[in-house]
Amino acid sequence: MRKIDLFFAEYCKNHRNKTNKLIHWMCVPLTFWSILGFISLLPSPHICSPYFGCASIISMVAVAFITLFYLRLSFLISMMMLIIMILMEGSIYMVNIRFLKNAWIIYFSIFVVTWILRLFGHRIEGKKPPFLKDLQFLLMGPIWLLTFIFKKTGIKY
Repeated sequence: MRKIDLFFAEYCKNHRNKTNKLIHWMCVPLTFWSILGFISLLPSPHICSPYFGCASIISMVAVAFITLFYLRLSFLISMMMLIIMILMEGSIYMVNIRFLKNAWIIYFSIFVVTWILRLFGHRIEGKKPPFLKDLQFLLMGPIWLLTFIFKKTGIKY
């Protein structure tokens, strides 16, 4: 069995309840976005693109490392997540420009609310979040959701 399938098998054990799954569908992408938002606020030079706005060098390095982590698991998933992260970086740039020094409040609020909801979902589920066993599971949520979309459309990852 491929490593990615082992990760998903373990991840699925803690995400069977319909309410918990629904909470994760809403909260995992927002949590991921808020973390990228926090990273974007670290002082760093920026690189700008006419298509996606600007991104800090630190953000780009974080996206590269996350993409490399996903690449070890699946080429297709890593490329799709790279596209998703680039789009997220574009929206993060807009938030940073619009709210300037207060953007951190948005990222912090979303991060806290989504984690509270996710922990509530795990309480309903009756199982602890899998990242308590292995921190790599913090990066599994977004691609776990992505594979549902792949399966619905018949795309093999």
